Amino acid sequence: MRIEDIVRSKGAGVITVEPTATVEELVALLGEHRIGAVVVSSDGVHVAGIVSERDVVRKLGSLGASVLAVPVSEIMTTSVHTCTPNDTLEETAHTMTYQRIRHLPVVVDGELRGVISIGDVVKHRIDQLLDERNHLLGYLHA
Repeated sequence: MRIEDIVRSKGAGVITVEPTATVEELVALLGEHRIGAVVVSSDGVHVAGIVSERDVVRKLGSLGASVLAVPVSEIMTTSVHTCTPNDTLEETAHTMTYQRIRHLPVVVDGELRGVISIGDVVKHRIDQLLDERNHLLGYLHA
């Protein structure tokens, strides 16, 4: 299974936030869409960074409530790991696990095409295992 299979089933829509948006605006966006991370992009196509709930909490610990007025660019991760639609589920799961990454932008020729989460990867892996199990059971009972 490839990442393109996950993107196809969940959809390629991506929520982005501009680097100049405030953390308060970011928090509202995360809550509104019930997501844990957002790609930071000035144009909705090119990845400038990624920012997650964890980034907000870490800065909240050091800055207190004043973090809400800080621009997203000050708390985002700029060294963003990405994947491509052609990457395998196994490769991506390995990267996410060992790099301790929960969200990966899917990029083609430098342009954002989707985002996958560790939950998406786990769900599709479980679906694969259930399909294999059902095929084996069908084979045994035939």
